[in-house]
Amino acid sequence: MYKTDNAKQVKMQRMLLYVFFTILTLLSILPFWIVIVNATRSAPEIQQGLSLIPSGNAWNNWSHLRSRGFNIFQGYGNSLFIAATSTTLSLYFSSLTAYALIVYEFKGKKFLWGIILMLIMIPTQVSIIGFYRFMANLGLLNNYIPLILPAVASAPTVFFMKQYLETIYHPALVDSARIDGASEIRIFHTIILPLMRPALATMAIFGFIMSWNNFLLPLILINERSMYTLPMLVQLLTTDGYRTEFGAMYMGITLSIVPLILVYTFLSRYIIGGVTAGGVKQ
Repeated sequence: MYKTDNAKQVKMQRMLLYVFFTILTLLSILPFWIVIVNATRSAPEIQQGLSLIPSGNAWNNWSHLRSRGFNIFQGYGNSLFIAATSTTLSLYFSSLTAYALIVYEFKGKKFLWGIILMLIMIPTQVSIIGFYRFMANLGLLNNYIPLILPAVASAPTVFFMKQYLETIYHPALVDSARIDGASEIRIFHTIILPLMRPALATMAIFGFIMSWNNFLLPLILINERSMYTLPMLVQLLTTDGYRTEFGAMYMGITLSIVPLILVYTFLSRYIIGGVTAGGVKQ
């Protein structure tokens, strides 16, 4: 009797968890669905109120985008180049820095780690004026270098990589490789980086999304329309003084979030795979 009641209680708790997580999933998907639905509606329909049912104005919204000079393929190319390059540089050099902080002992190590923690706490907006003047003095306005190169020294990524590496690093792995004659850089590439795959996938998602959605810094540094990123092109749709085509705006937003969904879908399996592998004892 007791076992039967206990089984029913466990089953009820499991059902409540399923219901709870289903509600959370729907709440997470709902904003994206609203954006997609609004991309198929006209401006008057959007102004009438919220709807969860797609309309038939998607082609008109796309045509309006094209008539306003919205070069989606150029925007995709510019944003993809910046996001992919900055994310790759950030992951590699941040992992290298985290590896050095974990493996090696050197003077000023604690001081350097304190500086990294301090940089995390400083908002980017505080230094944006000085950064603009510095780039202007270097002649790097209307250039992608200021949007890519600073990713090499990403304090939040270094912090995350170091915290993750502390949980998986074992000195015996590196010592055995050194005994076999492997160089330090080879040890990092062949042993450490594969172990950090879940952390790399996690920060790749965050880094790519942040770079892809970055609007303020490109707006300040870039003036040539041919170099505009996708968020900057979407912003141009709001400059009409007589009428705002909300449907076209939502169409542009929908097109801009498609690569983010693809990147998350591709990289999330490495996070899940890494967690699963870490939970199996050899």
